[in-house]
Amino acid sequence: MLDFLTARRATAPRTTVLFALVLIFAAMTVLVTTPAQAKYPDFTTLVKKNAPAVVNINTVTKVQQPGRSGSMPQMPNLPPGPLGDMFRDFFERMPQQSMPRSRPAQSLGSGFIVSEDGYVLTNAHVIRGADEISVRLNDQREFSAELVGEDRRTDIALLKIDAKNLPTVTVGDSDKIDVGEWVLAIGAPFGLDYSATHGIVSAIGRDLPNETYVPFIQTDAPVNPGNSGGPLINADGEVIGVNSQIYTSSGGYMGISFAIPVNVAMNVVEQLKSDGQVRRGYLGVIIQPVTDELARSFGLDDTRGALVAQVQPDTPAEQAGIESGDIITEFNGKPIRRSGQLPRLVGSAPVGKPADVTVLRNGEEMTFEVILSDLDAGLADGSTLSKYGLSVIPLEKDDRGSLGVRHGVTIESIAVDSPLVGALEAGDVILEVNRRPIRDENDLNAALDSAPDNRPVAIRLLRRGQPLFLAVDLN
Repeated sequence: MLDFLTARRATAPRTTVLFALVLIFAAMTVLVTTPAQAKYPDFTTLVKKNAPAVVNINTVTKVQQPGRSGSMPQMPNLPPGPLGDMFRDFFERMPQQSMPRSRPAQSLGSGFIVSEDGYVLTNAHVIRGADEISVRLNDQREFSAELVGEDRRTDIALLKIDAKNLPTVTVGDSDKIDVGEWVLAIGAPFGLDYSATHGIVSAIGRDLPNETYVPFIQTDAPVNPGNSGGPLINADGEVIGVNSQIYTSSGGYMGISFAIPVNVAMNVVEQLKSDGQVRRGYLGVIIQPVTDELARSFGLDDTRGALVAQVQPDTPAEQAGIESGDIITEFNGKPIRRSGQLPRLVGSAPVGKPADVTVLRNGEEMTFEVILSDLDAGLADGSTLSKYGLSVIPLEKDDRGSLGVRHGVTIESIAVDSPLVGALEAGDVILEVNRRPIRDENDLNAALDSAPDNRPVAIRLLRRGQPLFLAVDLN
């Protein structure tokens, strides 16, 4: 048989054989390479399109440090004569007073231009506490920047530089992204200008501790320190996110990074441009997830919704008739699958406007119309600790003895809007904040108020009887 085939090949016209081989090769090329080429984006083109609008942000903060600079204490009026001469000689020999002196501290970050007239978007933590902000463009031009406003709850800041006809990014729709699609990150990791990395969207709607208002995009695109504030770009060249955080135990990229959805960011930008601040809706409830056990206890088939653990007094929720034990399943017609979705929907809803809140109560579905108030105003109307969303009580003498401590306060509840939610828990006993002993809510309030802005707060506590230190970022 082999001899027969060989003979046929040998007798076939050479041109026919070559033509057949060309057809086979072309078919293999279509089958093998076309799908990959269709799905794999042209990253070179994406970088060329977007890099001109990506900027490097440099900040300078004047830090006080001890030093020998300063002036001598003022010479008092001394009497004439030997006694006055003796004291005069004493003051003249006195060493100069140790006075704090200013030292500039620099930091680097990224950002991108969102309008031709010079508005630049970045992370709030990139410029926080800065005395001077400068923006360097891709063409190496450098401008002094004005801070239009910042929103710490979403970690978004808006800057303005005095320039015209600037290159801009194309803003996409972060509500339309899917897990698995390609993404590109451009920024200045470790101060290296305009570095590009790529990866895929690993997850969407990610809940992170202490991040109540951002449904993060998780990606495996390498994002290192200095990339903060840079754009996350899809395969169509549109910005879908603002690179913000990394998961790391070493200070470098570990395979997990998080971006703020661009729809969230641009909503903040528009409010900062028009009002210089961001207003959020306030409902006035403390919520918790619906676990399997809780779902069964309420006679439910699934764990959807947000369980109302407490309704704050004199709030829109109480005025509308919402009660503890209600399970909020919809807000303005949008289903609540996880409890973490509710604060985002409430926060993005307009203040002073009616909102429909659907709850399950005793197995019956009910809808309430709620007029949302302003979040910041609502939190300011409460107790001295309300801006931190904590309700605490001092430890009784018997409790201090049984726990083996001399002082402390027990957390009764934590508001969903609290910057401490996710770090602290109801039942925790706070003993110290930044090494300051806590005996009552006034101590706690003073300690949190005096916490520095540029580093986390060290909290020593007891959790289920076990001592624990936590580092908590209040910003």
